[in-house]
Amino acid sequence: MLGIVAAVLFFLAFLINVAEISTNDVFSSTNVMLLGLMCLGLQVAGVGAGWARRR
Repeated sequence: MLGIVAAVLFFLAFLINVAEISTNDVFSSTNVMLLGLMCLGLQVAGVGAGWARRR
């Protein structure tokens, strides 16, 4: 799930960068890309691997 979120964030960062959309400092393309990298790192670490039912 976090991998999909990361892909969407990377796409948004790409659109902001290519279209040269004027945003405030919080939603700059670099910050959105870093959020995507954080989600991707969490996915690789196994945080968003899925729901496991414990017994």
